[in-house]
Amino acid sequence: MLGAQETVSTEGNNCSASVQSTPDIEKKYVHRVYDAIAPHFSSTRFAKWPKVAGFLNSLRLGSVILDAGCGNGKYLGFNPDCLFIGCDISPPLIEICAGRGHEVLVADAVNLPYRDNFGDAAISIAVLHHLSTDARRRKAIEELIRVVRKGGLVLITVWAVEQEDKSLLNKWTPLCEKYNEEWVDPSSPPVRNQSTTVLESISETDEDTGAVRQRNDNLKRSNDGLDDNADVTCSNSSNIDEHHKTQQEYFVPWHLPFHRAEISGASAAALENGFAKRDDRKGTVVYNRYYHVFVEGELQRLVAGINNAVVVDQFYDKSNWCIVLEKL
Repeated sequence: MLGAQETVSTEGNNCSASVQSTPDIEKKYVHRVYDAIAPHFSSTRFAKWPKVAGFLNSLRLGSVILDAGCGNGKYLGFNPDCLFIGCDISPPLIEICAGRGHEVLVADAVNLPYRDNFGDAAISIAVLHHLSTDARRRKAIEELIRVVRKGGLVLITVWAVEQEDKSLLNKWTPLCEKYNEEWVDPSSPPVRNQSTTVLESISETDEDTGAVRQRNDNLKRSNDGLDDNADVTCSNSSNIDEHHKTQQEYFVPWHLPFHRAEISGASAAALENGFAKRDDRKGTVVYNRYYHVFVEGELQRLVAGINNAVVVDQFYDKSNWCIVLEKL
């Protein structure tokens, strides 16, 4: 499995190696979750976004297109006049893609295993919001630009803070200031020293009421790199609208039906060690996924420091911020 890279000794490469090292928050609340929910997640991912479809159909005949973070591969092969390749950090999702006959491999978005300038276009659909630092999000954009030829196009979409259905924000669990300072803030080290304990409690969102509930399950000790006393979630703010204006880090629940969870022993293990929670009322196993939702203009600011690409289109679509870059 391609993923986090070891820190190299050469001083000039230390920064890049640190960015490529996967923070524990992503390992635990992105990688492990998608590995566990892959079959169910795939069954819900089939509709093509019109804007993405339009972009793919606009590319010239014979274009080579990379889908970085391809998930279950719903866009791979979408335009039959183009050649598609895909990659994703989740081996179970890549297995699904391979089973459908797609050209795919397991890879990390911040360290793509492709040569420079090989593609005509690249897409990153709903991927960057799972990266937990500015440096890693910028690095992923730089990688997309690196692998396309001069004049090649890159389409990036991310979840927006400015959701069309604002009630969704109440169904997500906001991560607190202490959590942001220790894990997410770009000024903090991108990789945290591992601890011998995990969180003793994790708040979860009730999807019906939007109320944040505190789970008091005692979690078993492990080497997941999370402090046992770290309070990662925040109680409801008295002024929820004001809170949401600046809140960008969330846990977003995924409800895996019991009959789906029984397919794999992963969910049983997750329940046993407290990584997931049973919701008997809904008949699901609930996993939390980490998201950094983007504010208006944030994608553009990330790209501003990249000298070999320019923004040629930008738009808001279905609660996502989107940009199209052209490589110079």
